[in-house]
Amino acid sequence: MTSDLALFRRRLLKNPRQVSAIAPSSRTLARAMTLGLGPNSGQVVEFGPGTGRFTEAILARGVPPGNLTLFELDEEFVDHLRQKFPGVTVHRAPAQEAPRLVAGKAGAVISGLPLLSMPEAVREGIVAAAFDILAPRGRFVQFTYGPRPPLPPEQIAALGLTVDKGFKVWANLPPARVYRFRRG
Repeated sequence: MTSDLALFRRRLLKNPRQVSAIAPSSRTLARAMTLGLGPNSGQVVEFGPGTGRFTEAILARGVPPGNLTLFELDEEFVDHLRQKFPGVTVHRAPAQEAPRLVAGKAGAVISGLPLLSMPEAVREGIVAAAFDILAPRGRFVQFTYGPRPPLPPEQIAALGLTVDKGFKVWANLPPARVYRFRRG
């Protein structure tokens, strides 16, 4: 099996806009993104898992593989994820397909997608899909490299969301901040 770093670099060179990062997420960022997850979290959905750094952290928190569903567009990442994480459901589909493909409601959606670099309509579709599949008290967790939340204030207000500005993770390249969104 190809190493995660070699796979990441190969996919970055092939499709930099889709990968949209200069390095894989750090283990420290993965721990911050998955804070609060555990064996009783219910169903967890991950958008844009890439090589699976957040997936590893989700499983390490005790979420059973059968309760984890991944949405990834890159075919090579999908093959890698299916080999690396038996028992985890991996869809080669955009995050916007989650309401059609996820049965029941999720306790959390963990997103590694570069929302701020996406067109507004795509970003809105992804966030709408996340909240369509989330249980009433579920949370949407997203990180960003920039100084502002990964959703603009007008979108947060229009969706009636509250946002918790979480940890600044310095041990990541580049440093990132984690945000947790919930229905207001």
